[in-house]
Amino acid sequence: MLDSLLALRGFVLLRDSVECEGRSLLKALIKKSALCGEQVHILGCEVSEEEFREGFDFDINNRVVYHNLFRDPLNWSKTEEALPGGPLGALRALCRRTHPGPVTIALDSLSWLLLHLPCTTLCQTLHALSHRDFCPDGSSSVEQVCVLGLLHEELHGPGPVGALSSLAQAEVTLSGMLSQTSASIVYRRPRQRPTRQTQCFSILPDFSLNLQGVLPLESQPHPGPPTTQVDPTTHLTFNLRLSKKEKEAKDSLTLPFHFSSEKQQALLCPGPGQATSRIFYEPDAYDDLDQEDPDDDLDI
Repeated sequence: MLDSLLALRGFVLLRDSVECEGRSLLKALIKKSALCGEQVHILGCEVSEEEFREGFDFDINNRVVYHNLFRDPLNWSKTEEALPGGPLGALRALCRRTHPGPVTIALDSLSWLLLHLPCTTLCQTLHALSHRDFCPDGSSSVEQVCVLGLLHEELHGPGPVGALSSLAQAEVTLSGMLSQTSASIVYRRPRQRPTRQTQCFSILPDFSLNLQGVLPLESQPHPGPPTTQVDPTTHLTFNLRLSKKEKEAKDSLTLPFHFSSEKQQALLCPGPGQATSRIFYEPDAYDDLDQEDPDDDLDI
């Protein structure tokens, strides 16, 4: 899958670390794109042009166009060699390309651009750069642009890394050492689930890819560190469980609203020692004591 990154087009994110640098893989993909006859533009920010071109043969160096932001990133010298508009102007100039055909744009690196541009501005520019919808001949070029972005993920928080990751059609995370390097690749296609694969590779001195095999996917995730179960009733101010004696006392207790047969018998047949209740009524002067039947006229 690593050798088919350039065929995807769109935005490809290369994530490296201190243990495993990603500029060699970026240069290997640039060489493969140049050998396929594509137009290659490189936006160099972190290293000089001479250092970046080192290792490429004469043919590859003639095919790539290097936009140098390393020498004068803010255009303080006001020379013709400096890119006008700084980093943002250089990215917009790449967006306004006028030549048709497949193009590969390499950004070295996104970490440097994040230090000089807001994350939202960079994401919007990358989206416009990798989703071109206009060509001079009127045809669509959405599938003709491949943007390779190198990101040193240890220099950024989860916010910028997650934003750039959501834009990428393919994401490559490098791990391992120089002798054995592995790439964890995630492909994202519209209306499909992401495809994940891990591939081992090495890079030859002439920046050619040497693919060594694909690691099988683990059916079960790696067991994590053992976690202790926390009892949620440890620090409560009340008891949720009853002891054996408490359960017996609860079962033997008669509830006040429970009308048992003993209570009914005591109310109906009071014992000899119990006092009986009587009702005394004294009529008032204005009470209606009519003895006639109020329903007499109904002829019932």
